[in-house]
Amino acid sequence: MNRIGFIVTSLLVLLLLISSTVFVVDQRQFGVVYALGQIREVISEPGLHFKLPRPFQNVSYIDRRLLTLDSSDTESMLTAEKQRVVIDWYVRWRIVNPSEYIRNVGLDEAAGANQLNRVVRNAFQEEINRRTVRDLISLKRDELMTAVKREVLERVKGDKPWGVDVVDVRITRVDYVEAITESVYRRMEAERKRVANELRSTGAAEGEKIRADADRQREVAIANAYRDAQKTKGEGDAEAARNYADAFGRDPQFAQFYRSLEAYKSSVGKKGDVLVVDPATSDFFRTFRNGASGVSPAAPAASGPRR
Repeated sequence: MNRIGFIVTSLLVLLLLISSTVFVVDQRQFGVVYALGQIREVISEPGLHFKLPRPFQNVSYIDRRLLTLDSSDTESMLTAEKQRVVIDWYVRWRIVNPSEYIRNVGLDEAAGANQLNRVVRNAFQEEINRRTVRDLISLKRDELMTAVKREVLERVKGDKPWGVDVVDVRITRVDYVEAITESVYRRMEAERKRVANELRSTGAAEGEKIRADADRQREVAIANAYRDAQKTKGEGDAEAARNYADAFGRDPQFAQFYRSLEAYKSSVGKKGDVLVVDPATSDFFRTFRNGASGVSPAAPAASGPRR
C-alpha cells in the first residue's frame, strides 16, 4: 500500500515538474524567458516550448499585434495665430523587439502606451504651434500627421530604442475650446436668425405685393363685370322700351288699359296701404267705371297712396 502511494506521489511530482518546464506561445504573442531576473530568450515562433522550472526560469508574454493608442486628455493647444484648439488623435503601433522594449520601456503594453502618449502629444503640440487653424482643417493636415509620425519615430528609435514601430498617426477631430465654440455657435445662430428674418421680411413684402395685385385684379374684374352688366341691362331696357312703344303705338286704348292695370297692381292690394279717393269722380278708377272700351286716349293720372 505504501508502495502504491509512493508511486502516485512520484507521478504527481513528475507531472508538476514537467508542467513547470513546458509553456505554449500563442501566435499573437512573444514569449520572454527570464533566468534569475535577466532575459534569457525571446521566443517568437508559436507552439510548445521548454524551459527550466521555477525559480530558475520563468516566462512572460508580450502582445505582438498591432495596437491602437487613442488620445486620452482634452488639454487645449495653441496654434500659430494663438487660437486654442482641442484635437483627438490615435496612433497605430506594435512591439517589434521585446528585449529592447523591456529594457527601455516596461514589462507590458500599458507602459509603452503611457510613454508613447506623452511623446505623441508633445509632437502634436510642436507641430500645431507652427500651423494655423486653416492648416489643421485643410489638406495640410496630412503634412501635419506625417511630421508628427516622423518626430515620434525619431524619438522611439533614438539612443535608447524602444523596440516599437509606429505604423500610423491620425487626427480624428479638431475643435475650438468650449468657450470659443460657444461663441462661434452664438455668432452662427445670430447670423442664421438674421438671414431667417430677412427671408421672412422678403416673403412678407412679396405676399403684400401679391395680395395687392390680386385685389387690383379683383376690383378691375368687378368693374368690368358691372360695366358689362349695366351695358346689357341698358340694352335690355332699350329693347323693352322699343317693344313697349311699338305695342302701345299700334293700340293706344289697350296701352292705356294696360298702364291702368299696372297702376292698380302697384297701388292696390298691399298690406297696410290706404287709398282715399272718390271712385265715382276720380280719373284713377276710370277704367273700372267705363271698362276697356270706354278708355279715352288720354291716360288717367294715378294718384299715389296716401298713408
